[in-house]
Amino acid sequence: MAIQLKSARVERWPVAGEFVIARGAKDHVDVVVAEIESDGAVGRGEGTPIYYHGEDAAGCRDAILRVVPHLAAMSAAEARAAVQEMLGAGAARNALDCALWDLEARQRGVPLWRLAGCDGPPTPRVTAFTISLAAPDRMAEQAAAAVADGWRLLKLKLTGEGDRARVVAVRDGAPDARLIVDANESWGQLDLLGEAEALAELGVEMIEQPVPVGADALLDGVYAPLPFVADESCQTAADIARIGTFYDGVNIKLDKAGGLTEALRLADAADAAGLGIMVGCMLSTSLGIAPAFVLAQRAQWVDLDGPALLARDREDGFRFEDGRISGPPAQA
Repeated sequence: MAIQLKSARVERWPVAGEFVIARGAKDHVDVVVAEIESDGAVGRGEGTPIYYHGEDAAGCRDAILRVVPHLAAMSAAEARAAVQEMLGAGAARNALDCALWDLEARQRGVPLWRLAGCDGPPTPRVTAFTISLAAPDRMAEQAAAAVADGWRLLKLKLTGEGDRARVVAVRDGAPDARLIVDANESWGQLDLLGEAEALAELGVEMIEQPVPVGADALLDGVYAPLPFVADESCQTAADIARIGTFYDGVNIKLDKAGGLTEALRLADAADAAGLGIMVGCMLSTSLGIAPAFVLAQRAQWVDLDGPALLARDREDGFRFEDGRISGPPAQA
């Protein structure tokens, strides 16, 4: 039976409290959901628009509506290959690509992890929990509350000004927590080695995207005591050749890559280049996290707290217990 679009829609999900990074604050997230049907099976995928690329949920929905009619005569696998050419990397392709992976897995009667070539079913992983950007004392309060809730690994949002004070405060508020930080491109004018050494002394394990996109060469020759991981500077596998010599790892997000298909290619390229792998996410529900959780089995760092940052999640979503993310019953 032909592939057809059952639904392409925008959904709004409220954030628990407020999510704040250097670029601004959010009290909700709009996601795009694609549902693809064929021969009685339905595959679903979710994408979160990349705001710094100018994406919005309505535009992503419209892109899916334009593309799906061209897939009608294809199998799910053929459609996935075609979508890589018909849509650029981003949330629309992510939602559609992941819906087609889900569809094929259901048609074949196999779990997604097996279809994706993994050696075994996903197991629980320690995941980071994001501490929103705020004054040092407020971030310390957030960190203490997170640890009290069982989170073991905290990811601190930084801004390039007063960051050491923020990390000191968080370390005081959560002395036993593991810490990683996300500079969100804000350290371009700072002494990179000095900042890294100071944070290493405070027990920080990794620094994500310290410099602006396009200024990655600022990291050349900076032999820091902790790894630098590319986020915005590494979108797809093609970026590895350009940025690989400046970083120690890459943060793979399905929305950036445009789906699980490209994310798997990116992971392979990172492995070949000797780079560590982090699997991250945008604000999203468990539907958006499900394919990333499969990929996260290959990751050194896991940051899949998107659903945990929402006021509510989908029914039968991921479980977050003792700082770990565990698959929902359907993925067990």
